[in-house]
Amino acid sequence: MRKVLLSMVAVALSAPAFAGEFNKVLSPGDKAPDFSGIPAVAPNGEQASLTLSDIKDDVVVVVFLANHCPAVVAVEDRLNEFTSEYKDKGVRVVGVCVDSREGDKLPAIKKRIGDKNDGKINYVYGHDESQTIGKAYGAVATPTFVVLDKDRKVAYLGAFDDNGKEEKVTKHYVKDAVDAVLAGKAPAVAETRAQGCGIPYNK
Repeated sequence: MRKVLLSMVAVALSAPAFAGEFNKVLSPGDKAPDFSGIPAVAPNGEQASLTLSDIKDDVVVVVFLANHCPAVVAVEDRLNEFTSEYKDKGVRVVGVCVDSREGDKLPAIKKRIGDKNDGKINYVYGHDESQTIGKAYGAVATPTFVVLDKDRKVAYLGAFDDNGKEEKVTKHYVKDAVDAVLAGKAPAVAETRAQGCGIPYNK
């Protein structure tokens, strides 16, 4: 754990000084804060680790999640469908939880992935006990999505789409942002307000 915490110090030190419209830490165009050594679980239930520099895909979608959050549960199927659709297009989805509730820590994540071994959770899902990555990315609610381009600059941050109920969705923010980045363009919508469960940071 000491090694993980030390490796996360760089995250806080590399956080940009300017904030976006809704995010108090990051704004579109900022260099993404680095992270490394976050303990995680792979979709097959095996132990894994999240390090940004190890991801070679053209686009990275960092998602802040929490098992207990109804808003996360509501978007789970859509997120897995998105992951499946884009995994062969050079897009990597990584989930991270920073919540300190027992039901959100790594053992619970592993159990949840085990329970969803039918492919419902098809991305690596980690837990940062130090909460450093959440603070560095300005995440205050779950789910929060951050789309990074090939230079690991922030292309989009905020909500997955415009409604918690799938049947009422009319705007697909993350999909549109990823499509734009893959086409070498800037997303038409680069920031929205993430809505869901508040993240309680330890003092």
